Amino acid sequence: MDVNFPHVETVIKVRRKSSSAKNPSTFETSYYVSSAAAHTYTAKQWLALIQGHWGGIESRNHWRKDACLLEDKTRSRNPTIVAAMGMIRNVVLFFFTDQQIHSTLTGFVEAVAADPSKSYSMLKARS
Repeated sequence: MDVNFPHVETVIKVRRKSSSAKNPSTFETSYYVSSAAAHTYTAKQWLALIQGHWGGIESRNHWRKDACLLEDKTRSRNPTIVAAMGMIRNVVLFFFTDQQIHSTLTGFVEAVAADPSKSYSMLKARS
């Protein structure tokens, strides 16, 4: 299959079955691309990599954005505002991960909010 993406070596098709009270049997198909050759991993290893990737995104990014940075409480429906706030949250997570002073994301955000010069010094250090 030619997907016309640079560096793609493998396309993986995963078909999932899920169930709920309303829909006892629902199927969903997802596709994944990788720069690794297909024979690099077994089917079980590919599945573990895919599950680990999405599990990591959920725990590393989504939970922190929602629980600590209140992403799901955003009520704006303006796509520009939503995108800008999403980018700001990503920048906050980047700088939080980059620093070693504050052990919690909430503590980091409160410290920067209390002293705006910290924001400028972090940006200046990266340029």
